[in-house]
Amino acid sequence: MLFTRLAPVLISLLPVATANEARDRAEEGLLTLQDWYNDGTGLWDTIGWWNGANCMTAIADLASIDPSVMETANYVFNNTLIKAPPQNPHPGPETKANAKRDFVPRAVSSANVSDWLDSAYDDDGWWALAWIAAYDVTEDNTYLSLAEDIFAALTKAWGTRCGGGGLPWNPTSDYVNAITNELFLSVAAHLANRVPSRKEDYVRWARKEWDWFAAQGFFGENNTINDGLLDNCQNNGQTVWSYNQGVILGGLVELNHASPNNTYLESANTIAKAAIATLADSNHVIHDFCETSSCEPDATQFKGIFMRNLLMLHSASPHDLYKSVIVNSAESIWKRDRNEQGQFGVNWAGPPTMGKLDASTHSSAFDALVAAASL
Repeated sequence: MLFTRLAPVLISLLPVATANEARDRAEEGLLTLQDWYNDGTGLWDTIGWWNGANCMTAIADLASIDPSVMETANYVFNNTLIKAPPQNPHPGPETKANAKRDFVPRAVSSANVSDWLDSAYDDDGWWALAWIAAYDVTEDNTYLSLAEDIFAALTKAWGTRCGGGGLPWNPTSDYVNAITNELFLSVAAHLANRVPSRKEDYVRWARKEWDWFAAQGFFGENNTINDGLLDNCQNNGQTVWSYNQGVILGGLVELNHASPNNTYLESANTIAKAAIATLADSNHVIHDFCETSSCEPDATQFKGIFMRNLLMLHSASPHDLYKSVIVNSAESIWKRDRNEQGQFGVNWAGPPTMGKLDASTHSSAFDALVAAASL
């Protein structure tokens, strides 16, 4: 362990954390998360492949505001790059998708992009964002080039079924879901702000994705985003998941930064406020609907992704409501959803005994603590 554990903090009903307390809590959350980190596999025990990308992103986000965790962050990035590829459940060649189409030139990373592609395009997007986050705090071009190569592979999956565009969930499925396309938008927009030589290409892809996405049936009547599209390309009416409301926010913030257009932030604010109205309780703590039954194995990760992206929107378009959700969710996690080992559960209103605690439930809540520490 490269990080010195803080003295344990008892669960209590303290006032809202100060800036220093919020950062201390996030550091403590990182220490507990790293109890699950497996040096041999480069991933976190108890969770899956795509969850690991989100753990790494959360660590990078904390490192961006807290230099004291950079040693741990650098170790994780380097070790995961080397050790994680054999854990990829379904590694595939870069040409796994449709015939080559109009896409950005490959960056040709020193890392093998095929090691990071699997049987689901959303998984690829999560890893692209994770490596971008690692680049942001290290300025190591290996990470950025790997993200570019992952995106170049994703462009080959651009489809024609619904409205003449979008990506399906995976190479063998016709299902067009929201998260895959939100991730495609977010990765393109992130890259546009980090690769000046290819900025126009990345902006073009991000605009193309958003124009297509906004014209489809992903949005419900209350401006929330449903999971995906039916065979007839209409809204499938399935669960309003928090992460579907979140990733789009970060994508639109990055796109607006790369190619300013007031409508991008307007859309992001509309989605964020609708999500909060739908998913927050009376104390402004975010929930997913599965918490009354079971959120395993995937939805345990979702809320932290929403918080990460809500912070991005708040930074670009501040709103008291967003700050309240971030602060209150983090406070509730710390006071009501933390067990004696410092592990966080799936229901941020507590108690932590609801459902299984693992690296997914913990890292999701850790994302919220990092967001609060970043305010």
